[in-house]
Amino acid sequence: MRDGILVLDKPQNWTSSDCVAICRRVLGVKGIKKVGHGGTLDPMATGVLPIFVGQATRIMEYMDLDSKTYVCNARFGITTDTLDIWGQVLEEQNWQDIRDRQGITEEAIVEALKGFEGDIEQMPPKYSAVRVNGKRLYEYAYKGQEISEDVLAEIKPRKVYIKQITVNEVDMKKGELAFVVECSKGTYVRTICADLGEKLGCGCVMTGLQRVATGNITIEQATVDAEQVKEMDAGQLEKLLLPSDYPLVHFGRVTMPEDRADYFSRGNSIWWSQIKVLEEPDESCRGHKNARGRDYECIYKVYQDNTGEFLGTGFFDKKENKLKADKVFVSQR
Repeated sequence: MRDGILVLDKPQNWTSSDCVAICRRVLGVKGIKKVGHGGTLDPMATGVLPIFVGQATRIMEYMDLDSKTYVCNARFGITTDTLDIWGQVLEEQNWQDIRDRQGITEEAIVEALKGFEGDIEQMPPKYSAVRVNGKRLYEYAYKGQEISEDVLAEIKPRKVYIKQITVNEVDMKKGELAFVVECSKGTYVRTICADLGEKLGCGCVMTGLQRVATGNITIEQATVDAEQVKEMDAGQLEKLLLPSDYPLVHFGRVTMPEDRADYFSRGNSIWWSQIKVLEEPDESCRGHKNARGRDYECIYKVYQDNTGEFLGTGFFDKKENKLKADKVFVSQR
């Protein structure tokens, strides 16, 4: 069975780990043991969840460069402990009363929301996918457990980047809002809603969240959900897999002849003069390093020139003027 990426449409009430487990169960009959997901979605969120199969799991670390796009629905006048509509209500006010009293207008809502664009600092929700002491925080909320002060003290603010927020609809009568946000990994859209409510002085909670894209993987490619996977076999899933190199849109692209490809597949370095550069890494790679401390702006996808076979990823060592293997995805020849 080939390696690749299955794009799931995650339903509500499924954790990302649940989705991995059901895929591993189906694929296990083919001897596939390595299965992972690209980017955790909270149980109540839906949408794009890439499932990496086999050797493609080694691509997962490179997904840090990708922005995520979400469609969010929110409601004013409410605050909860989870920052979403499924949590315990801490305060609820009549929207029309507080709207008139505070003088909140549609223009004020849009302006306040757009104010979150750019580099900002967020405090993760106390019920979220953040792990503290080996346990995801949302596990407390959905099991009805209290989070101790010691655990709360471990939650630290984080810097995130909001590339763009687009308002789809503001219903001033019902106090409801729909918007699209494109943001960096680690952004909590629930926190944007709560912070918006605080800005306006009226409270706000998220009522729905769908991830419609992660990098170049979109909701249109999510042809199955986790429930459907239960009824499928490994052969059917294999037909839906995207190639392992599909998400690597930020890296450069190089090719090399067959003899050099054989040499590279054994983990060896290739003289820069022996390869052909088709694309350079894009601007988003600047300032980022991988887990081995290598600059992303020096990393390239590597292919054999006459077959187009994806060999792996390599990084350009300027001092030695060589392309060195970062990850090899083909067997030694």
